Amino acid sequence: MYNMETGAPLSEARLFQVKNFLNARGLTMEDAPDYTVVLRDGNGGIAATGSLCGTLVKYVAVADTALGEGACATVVSELVSYAYRGGNTHLFLFTKPENDRMFSSLGFYELARTKDALMMENKKDGLPRFLLELEHGPLENTGAVVVNCNPFTYGHLYLIETAVSRCSELHVFVVSEDKSEFPAEVRYDLVKRGTEHLNNVYVHRGGKYIISSATFPAYFLKDKNRTTDIKADLDLALFGGRVAPALNIKTRFVGTEPYCAVTNAYNMRMKALLPSLGIEVVELERKDGISASEVRRLMHAGQLEALKKLVPQVTYDYIVRHT
Repeated sequence: MYNMETGAPLSEARLFQVKNFLNARGLTMEDAPDYTVVLRDGNGGIAATGSLCGTLVKYVAVADTALGEGACATVVSELVSYAYRGGNTHLFLFTKPENDRMFSSLGFYELARTKDALMMENKKDGLPRFLLELEHGPLENTGAVVVNCNPFTYGHLYLIETAVSRCSELHVFVVSEDKSEFPAEVRYDLVKRGTEHLNNVYVHRGGKYIISSATFPAYFLKDKNRTTDIKADLDLALFGGRVAPALNIKTRFVGTEPYCAVTNAYNMRMKALLPSLGIEVVELERKDGISASEVRRLMHAGQLEALKKLVPQVTYDYIVRHT
């Protein structure tokens, strides 16, 4: 019999104990969780733990002495119950591939896997429903672009205009993670309105199925130096294996990235992996060196007039209204 402790968040002392428990099992606590469950044995030691960070189940670990005794199920069950009580019914987790059976037995379904990582969700119809709700045309000669657009610039518009000129239908996925300076819904709206003049362009919210750097956890990875590649591989496995087939996407367009090493590395992974899934990667030259980071710099400096050469009218109007 175990005693359950919960915290939203845990006290500093208990959080320190949980971190040590995780570290001893090769796991690293990356950020402070929103809610944590701790099971203690009769001697007060930690038998199992797990946490919620938003809609992510993270930091699940079980002591060797508690394996096979339902401790993991108890922890995950409480995490799911807590999330449901708070109105979060759609949960995700990232873990080692060898944990697939354990989490499958606890009500999670596989979305994508690589040799290093596994992504799961707790709704069997989550991804299929997401894909069915995406607006599309006849799905012939279909291409795709994935963008963050923080904010939407003429560079992004050039990428989209050039891409749609090379296919009959283009799907633009705007990353939904709300970790950018411009909120996710604002970024989506700017892209949506900024491309209204283009025929056969369909703008979608990426939802939870376009994995951003902000959502991908590395706490379970042994080699943290490979986090970028492992994240990219899992994202591409999900996109190439599940999203692209549903929309008959045969080409993914990307812009050249001379400024950001992480994005450039991601582009290289795309070129290496997507062709094996039947998807051509077409890299388009960046327009006039325009970058969203330069737009943000000028915005913060109050140099609004200079922005007119860098962003479409919809973006300029938004910045003027909110600066």
